[in-house]
Amino acid sequence: MTDLQLQQQYASLGISEAVFNYGESILASLKDRFDLIDRTAEFNQMKVLKAMQESKVREACLTGTTGYGYNDIGRDTLEEVYAKIFHTEDALVRPQITCGTHALALALMSNLRPGDELLSPVGKPYDTLEEVIGIRPSRGSLAEYGVTYAQVDLKPDGSFDYEGIRNAINSKTKLVTIQRSKGYATRPTLSVEQIGELIAFIKGIKPDVICMVDNCYGEFVETIEPSDLRADMVVGSLIKNPGGGLAPIGGYICGTKECVENAAYRLTSPGLGKEVGASLGILQSFYQGLFLSPTVTASALKGAIFAANIYEKLGFSVFPAANAPRYDIIQAVTFGKPEGVIAFCEGIQAAAPVDSFVTPEPWDMPGYDAPVIMAAGAFVSGSSIELSADGPMKPPYTVFFQGGLTWPHAKFGILKSLQALMDAGLITELS
Repeated sequence: MTDLQLQQQYASLGISEAVFNYGESILASLKDRFDLIDRTAEFNQMKVLKAMQESKVREACLTGTTGYGYNDIGRDTLEEVYAKIFHTEDALVRPQITCGTHALALALMSNLRPGDELLSPVGKPYDTLEEVIGIRPSRGSLAEYGVTYAQVDLKPDGSFDYEGIRNAINSKTKLVTIQRSKGYATRPTLSVEQIGELIAFIKGIKPDVICMVDNCYGEFVETIEPSDLRADMVVGSLIKNPGGGLAPIGGYICGTKECVENAAYRLTSPGLGKEVGASLGILQSFYQGLFLSPTVTASALKGAIFAANIYEKLGFSVFPAANAPRYDIIQAVTFGKPEGVIAFCEGIQAAAPVDSFVTPEPWDMPGYDAPVIMAAGAFVSGSSIELSADGPMKPPYTVFFQGGLTWPHAKFGILKSLQALMDAGLITELS
């Protein structure tokens, strides 16, 4: 195959020669960086494989159970695999956990009691957690159950306010929640090393405090996870990184035996815990998705870096910066006007294998304080490890791009977003 044949294939999918050539010029500078990503993926692939082999994953693990789910060998073995990968005492990995927000709410509500205080030392949490905590009043929130909340914002340079954190920790502080990724914000994503330093500082003040990390979008980006550096719980969604694009639903909580058991009793029922919960025939997707997740995450990471380099060179504000270290798969691009966010999302949607012909529009999504536009033509509805983009329709009009099950698809999605912006007249020159 020649370069011309490849360009013609992209042309058949609506990519102009100018956009294609611009993308190729950006790629030429990223080879060494992509090689390092592949090395990390290789390390993590071996880590996942080792955990599966040590846990003696067998063909019987790939079948499912119904009803109560007693003695579900596949479910129990999968949780052993997760505990080995994250180096924790126990794990809860279930299709009954419906999403990342549910997993986080479950971890919080099962380990906090009336009179306890929850502390966020990294500023405001992701939008959907505001109602879980009760920052925005909502039925069933932690606030309704007598759990108070304290917050210490990051400093203007994105560093931890250690003095503020020290002053915020008190006798009521039971659990500290640390959000690894940035959510709908432009603060830095935290590296595992930074999280470890923060946990060490907090436990130096109050050793028995529970440190929980919202690990969404960060799994397998580095060679270690927050649980390697004393996090009591790491929590995430299976339709993000660890599901590898195959898990159709689910979430995980890995951590200390006590924290995980508390979550299990809250998920099912006191007295039942982890003993029940049928896997319903989807375990093969959980296992196979986990096996693929290191390389899928690498593909998404390459797409994020490609997007940053393309849009930064065109003069847009991007976060993280094009040459910045990466600790999650999310790339933010600020357009300053709603038309830019909409055109970008239209391009991502047009690049999808599913529903490529539909047009995304902003709508009032549950759990958000502003209309949100989402582009996600995915095999699994809402799967943000697949090529996707979204953003709240409010200033500064920033779009958040993530995912790509394969690097070629992530590349095409970014080129398609650029093409959409050019077709809309929002970008007039590529230089």
